[in-house]
Amino acid sequence: MSNNLGNKQIMAKNILYYMEKRNKTRQEMCEALGVKYTTFTDWVKGNSYPRIDKIELMANYFGISKADLVEEHSSAPNISGFQLVPAEINLLKKYNGLDSYGKEMVDLTLDKETERIEKYGKLGESSRPVTAFPMRLISYYFKNASAGTGQLVIDNLPDKDIEIPDKPEYRNVSYAIGVNGSSMEPAFQDGDILLVEATQEIEVGDIGIFQINNECFVKKLGEKELISLNKDYKNIPLDETAATLGKVIGKL
Repeated sequence: MSNNLGNKQIMAKNILYYMEKRNKTRQEMCEALGVKYTTFTDWVKGNSYPRIDKIELMANYFGISKADLVEEHSSAPNISGFQLVPAEINLLKKYNGLDSYGKEMVDLTLDKETERIEKYGKLGESSRPVTAFPMRLISYYFKNASAGTGQLVIDNLPDKDIEIPDKPEYRNVSYAIGVNGSSMEPAFQDGDILLVEATQEIEVGDIGIFQINNECFVKKLGEKELISLNKDYKNIPLDETAATLGKVIGKL
């Protein structure tokens, strides 16, 4: 058992080493190897061991031998040798305490945030050029979209107007609406401001603003129900009163 665990850890650090050396992301690796994101994540965490055909495919992708992946090398980083500060240790403890769904959500968030930093730089940093966008006004409805058990839609009058950057990705944004509740965590938190395209046609899998029985929700559209990302909340069956009020484009 211990030898198998050790082999998994050796494989994990070798994969991470060659990913960094070849400047490859997890998503790129998944696409190249034809595996699920969660499967590849288990490999690089040392939770599971790839099949021999995947090892061979990975070695060819990196341009190395299979032995380079399965054997321990002094050039590969010793993951267990990092010196962590207390804050990092605390984060690792919290992460290890999550279930598989929670770990997947954290990994997805980290990948998206890493991609954002690589593309735009860290907020407030002056070392990267900042592109200035003109601003435009949109209507803002304060906390009328429930990420919970439902919130009554009182009227159609916006609370105020707010400014948003006139970026290409925001061109179809028609209005903003506040989030009330936690059923869409970790994607959206209570108090977040969502940017919404006013449309009645969205695809299954999209996140949108919906009205059922005079209650307004932000949910993911399923085949026959509205889906909560937070598994502590039940999904909501669609019925004849269901109406789509818009597609969520992003958040401020």
